[in-house]
Amino acid sequence: MTAGSDADAVVVGAGPNGLAAAVTLARAGLRVRVFEASDRIGGGSSTRELTAPGFHHDVCSAVHPLAFESRFFREFALPQRVAFAVPAVSFAHPLDGGRAGIAYRDLDRTRDALGRDGRAYDALVRPLAERSAQVAELTGSTLLRMPRHPLTAARFGLATLEQGSALWGARFTGEAAPAMLTGVAAHTILPLPSLASAGAGLALTTYAHARGWPIPIGGSQAIAEAMAADIRAHGGDILTGTRIDSLTELPPARITVLDVTPRALLRMSAHRLPAVYRRALEGFRYGNAVAKVDFALSEPVPWTNPEVRRAGTVHVGGSRAEIAAAENAVAHGRLVDDPYVLASQPSLFDHTRAPTGRHTLWTYTHVPAGSTADRTEAVIRQIERFAPGFRDTVLHTSSSTAQEVAAHNANYPGGDIAAGVPDVAQLLRRPVLRPDPWRTPLAGVYLASASTSPGPGVHGLAGWRAALSALRREMGVRQEPNLSPGA
Repeated sequence: MTAGSDADAVVVGAGPNGLAAAVTLARAGLRVRVFEASDRIGGGSSTRELTAPGFHHDVCSAVHPLAFESRFFREFALPQRVAFAVPAVSFAHPLDGGRAGIAYRDLDRTRDALGRDGRAYDALVRPLAERSAQVAELTGSTLLRMPRHPLTAARFGLATLEQGSALWGARFTGEAAPAMLTGVAAHTILPLPSLASAGAGLALTTYAHARGWPIPIGGSQAIAEAMAADIRAHGGDILTGTRIDSLTELPPARITVLDVTPRALLRMSAHRLPAVYRRALEGFRYGNAVAKVDFALSEPVPWTNPEVRRAGTVHVGGSRAEIAAAENAVAHGRLVDDPYVLASQPSLFDHTRAPTGRHTLWTYTHVPAGSTADRTEAVIRQIERFAPGFRDTVLHTSSSTAQEVAAHNANYPGGDIAAGVPDVAQLLRRPVLRPDPWRTPLAGVYLASASTSPGPGVHGLAGWRAALSALRREMGVRQEPNLSPGA
């Protein structure tokens, strides 16, 4: 299919959700064309040389807890298409004095390493980890749907109520276990404790002790390329470097899927939306942001605790109280000297990421939306706290402020990589309070970004569900297309 030919379906945005929508539509036999503004596909799952030649850094997501758990990726059989490394330590949480909380994939080992709080941690996590697919289905669906597994939903809900309230420390007496849970919950860039941060944190912790937190060999770009290859194999095409500012710039098609924010849809629709729906999109709230620092290193990070060196992900920030204070300061529009830092060193598990003997380090820290602060020095200081001598291993750095993160990807307003506050209100109303939140009032037009249900993360679910909705309503196709490699 050429750029000038007819298409049955057009997709705007070649991030994970846009590509998932295109895969689904192409597998249904539609002629699909994808438009991407950037010169490269991937969006939140792209990989580039950011610091120096030969050092390959993930631009946004680096570790993918949902690669094995997302319903879309399971249907797509992603592990058959992309090679993954799955560290034995899913995440680690260094503490002062060389101590650390270590989340082994093996929950028994994690329990034993946590000492007096091990049994309490196990009692909280094991009922969920043993039902990780059910947890993934629950958290990967719109909250308006009745859960298919009510017992798992009840267990998950009670655990969320506990960890999202003032009761979050009631079952623990030590420092490591609560710090571990808080480090994961802090991924959300929400105040701590809160129900939404606790729910997301518990889901991610569940996956850490089920199938692990996998790292794609070659970088996150490999996930996007696998989807792109499937789209092309089924007759679709992808046009990069093609920015779409208005729906009128798109060719005629039965189905239009937009991997864009509500703000962008308002701009692209040029007042064609009904007033009620337009007001709903105008009221959609965007959240706080990330500042990113990538490092090229002469050697691995010299964490004081040797078990931390085995982790695919490290949550840096100290105790539960310290992390909560840092995240709550960001929620009130302030920067802190000792921030929470989310770190990953993929080169420990994937030798394609850096020249021989060298390493890459990926880090985020949270900042107020639109911040212009370069957080390189704050990140280095915080890592040095738990890895003395880290500064001496740094060869090159690449820093992106929140404003620069937003400039790189239009789906991250102000640097908000969640594409909208993922609190409880906006998980129910994402972006509207409807059983089918992906469908817009415009004929054949569907919204499929992380601003829609089920929310942020590299899972492809928003794109997949938007495409399924479009196939039902526009084409009368009710059977889900077979996405497996051999189909």
